[in-house]
Amino acid sequence: MTSQPHTAPGAANSLEALAKRIRFDLDCLNLPSPNWVPERRTETGEKVHDVVVIGGGMCGLVASFALRTGGIRNMRIFDRNPEGLEGPWLTYARMETLRSPKTLPGPAFGMGALTFRAWYEAQWGADAWERLDKIPRPLWMDYLIWYRNVLDLPVENEVEVTSVTPEGEFLRLELRGAGAEESSVLTRKFVMATGRDGTGHPNIPDFVSGLPKHLWAHSSEDINFPSLKDKRVVVIGVGASAVDNSAEALEAGAREVRHLIRRREMPTINKMMGIGSFGFTSGYAALPDEWRWRFMQYSFATQTPSPRGSTMRVSRHENAFFHFGQGIERVWNDGDEVVIETTAGKTVRTDYLILGTGFTVDPLARAELGDAAGEILLWRDRYTPPAGEESRELANFPYLNADFSFRERTPGAAPWLSSIYCFNYGASASLGKVSGDIPGISDGARWLAYSLAATLYGEDVETHWQAMLNYDKPELLGDEWTETELEDCAAMGAREPTYQTGG
Repeated sequence: MTSQPHTAPGAANSLEALAKRIRFDLDCLNLPSPNWVPERRTETGEKVHDVVVIGGGMCGLVASFALRTGGIRNMRIFDRNPEGLEGPWLTYARMETLRSPKTLPGPAFGMGALTFRAWYEAQWGADAWERLDKIPRPLWMDYLIWYRNVLDLPVENEVEVTSVTPEGEFLRLELRGAGAEESSVLTRKFVMATGRDGTGHPNIPDFVSGLPKHLWAHSSEDINFPSLKDKRVVVIGVGASAVDNSAEALEAGAREVRHLIRRREMPTINKMMGIGSFGFTSGYAALPDEWRWRFMQYSFATQTPSPRGSTMRVSRHENAFFHFGQGIERVWNDGDEVVIETTAGKTVRTDYLILGTGFTVDPLARAELGDAAGEILLWRDRYTPPAGEESRELANFPYLNADFSFRERTPGAAPWLSSIYCFNYGASASLGKVSGDIPGISDGARWLAYSLAATLYGEDVETHWQAMLNYDKPELLGDEWTETELEDCAAMGAREPTYQTGG
């Protein structure tokens, strides 16, 4: 297992020095900007927030920071989890280290002092940084907690948004949870910074529908791995989550772990890694539909392989087995034993089944949107791919506006959907990898902030125009010049002007 380094002497002082540097850098840049959005209240005097962000993980934090730096200060940030457990890092994420290279700036938003590297070196030094291979997963969560605190981002934990409905020109958000200070709030814009399952849910195949729940779990669930000691375990799939859960079961003392894999061979190449660039990040969203679909469908079809380290973590156990070409035909239980029949005609008996089947994008699963979720425009509503490029998964992605906002399927049916911003994995088909993955998250946050600022400004343009008319603070006070009377040209006569030249 990957262990965290021991805290070096003086680390606290070094972190405080880093925090001072960040505050100084922000001060030099005049950030965060003063609030410029006019205050809104209802006729009854209820306050209206300009933006509410749900999600206090990486996406929500950098999005909120971007909005604040842009002077959008009348904002709330809600997360349904307890403080320190935002995102997947200490819950269902079970990899030892992050896949992303340690050198990526991540949510630093263009500030070197906000990077993981700066935070790491402040505590353990440059030599330790050079020795570090990949970022340990729990350490990444520690960094995000520090990021939140050093930027003073006011995340309100244990608050869940249960419904979103239009109320005049605003959105009414119903709230619940131990941290909720009120039962509902009003907002002009709503940002869903909800991560990997932000517009969907865990992918649960139909074949487990009749299986008693104590015999299986999805990789995103809380699994009691110590209880799998001396048990036979089957893992469906061979992606990152599948191998991470397999490794956890093996390290907990499982008698055997078998991967049943529909594919006939192991995916080995992460195709998206080969095209990552500033050009792709900037240009993908502007491509025609056929090119956006082609890039993303090919990535899905070739599949992102699990990281080498994660795969080796499994295969170093002699009681780990990879079975390719074994899709699932049907599953049933024989008492407390799970029986699996594969598409290749094989029968496997096991004590516990783990679904490493990832997440699916399904806007209809967003219960907080109610019936309006069915009015979200999807890619299948706008684009029919050529033969050989079909993808049911990709077809379910929302077809977004260029500013991350939803579009309505039926014109006039739910125009308020354009006030909801999909800053999560669901945006990737329309806008690229800028709202969930570490490499492009700061670019996406800046893009979101610019877009939201432009929309808010346009909606208040008359107020801003009036403010311009009303502005009366003089820069000149009247004592900076003396008025001179202009002599009448006719009285001066028609004398020729005299020029003096240098000799």
